Amino acid sequence: MNDADILRRLDELGLELPPVPEPVASYVPVTQAGVLAFVAGQVPMVDGQLLHPGRLGNQVSVEKGQEAAARAALQALSALRHHLGGSLDGLVRVLQLTVFVAADAEFVEHPRVANGASDALIAVLGPDGRHARAAIGVASLPLGASIEITMTAEVSG
Repeated sequence: MNDADILRRLDELGLELPPVPEPVASYVPVTQAGVLAFVAGQVPMVDGQLLHPGRLGNQVSVEKGQEAAARAALQALSALRHHLGGSLDGLVRVLQLTVFVAADAEFVEHPRVANGASDALIAVLGPDGRHARAAIGVASLPLGASIEITMTAEVSG
């Protein structure tokens, strides 16, 4: 992929890559094995604050969950870009997303919420942003986040 093209596409969409996320515990943001890069869990942050904290259902709407998922996906791209030396030129494609959704027991719209992340990656990266995905409901997430995303990508060796 071409870093300049990705940044241009982000601008056309009215988006930007967030600052590189800082780990909040004992882990590294990205590890790599061969051509596989694994991005650690990202919770959606804006200016150091959680975006739409709480659980989907009574506290957080599907639309706000989608917005949080999109933000977390962009943070994952930002972490990957940093890992690749400040450029996404080495990104071949996104392989898989796991989207954890903090939700009330009755909530069943996990795939719709996860679409926020998937749609953002496809809009920014085109066909190479299409990926396999799991959307998983959980009782709680770190810091009270509504969404957490992990990403696996293929990078050039």
